[in-house]
Amino acid sequence: MKFMHLSDLHLGKRFHERSLLDEQRSLLEQVLDAVGCEQPDAVLLAGDIYDKPVPPAEAVHLFDDFLVRLAQRPCKTFLIAGNHDSADRLSFAARLIAPSGIFMAPVYDGQVQPVELHDAGGAVCIWMLPFLKPAAVRACFPDAVIESDTDALRTAIEHLPLNPDVRNVLVAHQFVTGAQSAGSETIHVGGADNVDAAVFAPFDYVALGHIHAAQQIGDRIRYCGAPMKYSFDEAGQQKTLTVVELDGGRNLTIRTIPLTPPRDLRVLKGSFQSLMAGEPDVRDDLLRITLTDEQEIPDAISRLRTCYPNVLRLDYDNTRTRLTQSAADGTEMPESKSPQTLFAEFFEKRSGHPMTADQSAYLASCIEEIWGHHE
Repeated sequence: MKFMHLSDLHLGKRFHERSLLDEQRSLLEQVLDAVGCEQPDAVLLAGDIYDKPVPPAEAVHLFDDFLVRLAQRPCKTFLIAGNHDSADRLSFAARLIAPSGIFMAPVYDGQVQPVELHDAGGAVCIWMLPFLKPAAVRACFPDAVIESDTDALRTAIEHLPLNPDVRNVLVAHQFVTGAQSAGSETIHVGGADNVDAAVFAPFDYVALGHIHAAQQIGDRIRYCGAPMKYSFDEAGQQKTLTVVELDGGRNLTIRTIPLTPPRDLRVLKGSFQSLMAGEPDVRDDLLRITLTDEQEIPDAISRLRTCYPNVLRLDYDNTRTRLTQSAADGTEMPESKSPQTLFAEFFEKRSGHPMTADQSAYLASCIEEIWGHHE
């Protein structure tokens, strides 16, 4: 049986106050084209359909159109809520829509049933668990000992009426211990939301969402990654769709299909003059530009936008900014330094060069006069 696995669409997301709906619309068109070429038996959407629990109307219309066009294909579609979604809103009219081949996970109530598909190898049960926190599972199973996200997922899975004689596929949205963040996800500091991969042992394939970098966790657990870059930390990544084939002997074949955004996310670095000379291949991309000029350029971002209309962020990397960063990383407390040393360091950070001997002498005389008068 063939599956197409995607997640973390984050429809409606604004990036540096810029709408990404045009880019997201283009990527969904590529997904539909891939569905037409690959002819999967099912499309698995592993959460974070929207960027916010109450998405903008334009995002809802975009996803509605996507689902309608998927429903016109012979494949089934399975989708769950992620941590950015509202499970209540996302699963609205789920029972009414199911006969169209669109299956939505309801709000978790402890009573999860699979959707059973069939191929030449027999039955495949598709299980859907929306993003879960311990409180939601504890409310359904008050006698269970649930002190962590791992406990919550283990309890939820233990209460599934799994049949080990058939192939079982899970669609979920959690942070599995060992996964590598792409830099644009919502991750709890300290690993409070980590889930041990061992809880997913009963499944032949686990289609995960939440982490935006595509990666494998063991042999049968996979993050497909977000289809679009949502952080400049992801500028060098190639985004993909995941295609999974699970045969009757429970053997997995996993491959990817590259996705090409109409405007890529890029980072440019150089002097103002060199950048204004032009990088013609990236003029329309979404850019973070770092200028290396020692002096700040007046109205730099407006002038850069005459060449690169989609500059979203402007930084400097020069002597002054490096000194400032070094000071921020230092361990010596200001209270342990003399007023003259503190002012001298401040002067150098702001000007990019140390004080002259005459300036130091003048500063010393001013400090002596002020401190002497104060005493």
